[in-house]
Amino acid sequence: MHSPFTAEPSSNDMAGDMAGDMAGLRSPASCADRAPLMFDVIIAGCGPTGAMLAAELRLHDVRVLVLEKETEPASYVRIVSLHMRSLELMAMRGLLDRLLPHGRRRPAGGIFAAIPKPAPKSLDSAYAYLLGLPQPVIVRLLEEHATELGAQVRHGRAVAAFEQDDEGVTVELADGERLRARYLVGCDGGRSTVRKLLGVGFPGEPSRTETLMGEMEAGVPQEEIAATVARISETVRPFWLRPFGAGIYSVVVPAAGAGDRAEAPTLDEFKQQLRAIAGTDFGVHSPRWLSRFGDATRLAERYRVGRVLLAGDAAHIHPPTGGQGLNLGVQDAFNLGWKLAAQIRGWAPGTLLDTYQTERHPVAEDVLDNTRAQRELLSAEPGPQAVRRLLTELVDFDEVNRHLIEKITAVGVRYDFGEGPDLLGRRLRDVEVTQGNLYGLLHRGRGLLLDRTERLTAGGWADRVDHLADRGAALDVPAVLLRPDGHVAWIGDDQRDLDDHLARWFGVPTG
Repeated sequence: MHSPFTAEPSSNDMAGDMAGDMAGLRSPASCADRAPLMFDVIIAGCGPTGAMLAAELRLHDVRVLVLEKETEPASYVRIVSLHMRSLELMAMRGLLDRLLPHGRRRPAGGIFAAIPKPAPKSLDSAYAYLLGLPQPVIVRLLEEHATELGAQVRHGRAVAAFEQDDEGVTVELADGERLRARYLVGCDGGRSTVRKLLGVGFPGEPSRTETLMGEMEAGVPQEEIAATVARISETVRPFWLRPFGAGIYSVVVPAAGAGDRAEAPTLDEFKQQLRAIAGTDFGVHSPRWLSRFGDATRLAERYRVGRVLLAGDAAHIHPPTGGQGLNLGVQDAFNLGWKLAAQIRGWAPGTLLDTYQTERHPVAEDVLDNTRAQRELLSAEPGPQAVRRLLTELVDFDEVNRHLIEKITAVGVRYDFGEGPDLLGRRLRDVEVTQGNLYGLLHRGRGLLLDRTERLTAGGWADRVDHLADRGAALDVPAVLLRPDGHVAWIGDDQRDLDDHLARWFGVPTG
């Protein structure tokens, strides 16, 4: 991996950190007590977000340690779906071929509030499907990817406290060990220790309802289950028994009341609720995992305080309606990884790291709003049901259906890069190029100048930005500059204008 820069902090690095107001200090140690900087970044939590972030940082030779409090992988086999944008990101890093053999593809339609409409034709993605995967498999594969790139992962190690200063962060583990890094990132879930210690507010709404979710076998024929579920789900939502094959069903049923969400429900609870709602427990048995979830919706007030950042569920929680949580966290990691690496490697423009919050916080706000809307549409009350019937009619229009699917699957995200064509700030689909496909050129996590004019250059940014001069590229514009996360940072054909945008996103040129 090409790394022409030193790992020492730049003046931009120091200014940006001091601007973070250094909140979150915990019993500051004296300078004499500070351990040497052992790592560039410590990540708390090795779920999908933490593992993906570690890999993104390692693409830029950043020294990374991931601390995971659990000693063993989760014993349950919860199935989650990777959405179109997440599949695109995996393809950008050469990971999709690893994931596909472990997953099951299904159509992208019917995911907004479970309104049963097929996806419109010609969705704007080469990966216009959902990929259902066991969550432990996703975590394992992403962790393997990170460690192959050189990240260190330590299991059974939990963050207990930390302090930050103008040079780094000292992290104290539950066993008393103290570690030192330039930055700390909390990817440690909705009950994030890092967020709580940092003192960042987590406003929103507490849970009003609770739902049981699990995977188990059933003792009656699938046809009988399907008929009963179709009848009950007309008035009770969320409620389903969805077959996975091999006799396994995903079971979702409203709970009788609010319980302790730290404790998993029992199989008897499932049976009791199934009988109360459907008149039968379908003979469910042999559960693979059981859990309960509420509809709490919360968003961190800030994603960064000094040298400490938040990502994934540590920054936002919401009901699982639409299956957006894991995807939102992985997409946070892709946005943050290259920016934090640039800060550490010394070439980040002064405000680059600040764009992590300015770009991702509004995306999370939108996800929280659409999950709120979906939860209302799942209500059995007459008003929400009337709105659901109306929206069901509207989804018959391709434009409406496409808009909702692109919203849920994040291919419709557009960052605010200022005035310009509609493509500016959006991700670029995996277009064909002479060498094959665009995403195959992004495996190293660098920027890319895709140039149909064949007369532009990346010049002094060639150590950070690749250049493909390709008159045959399937583009409707002369040239685009892509950030490492695949979003279009510039469109045009003028070299001087391009240089201005290269400096905006990739700092001062070398040479």
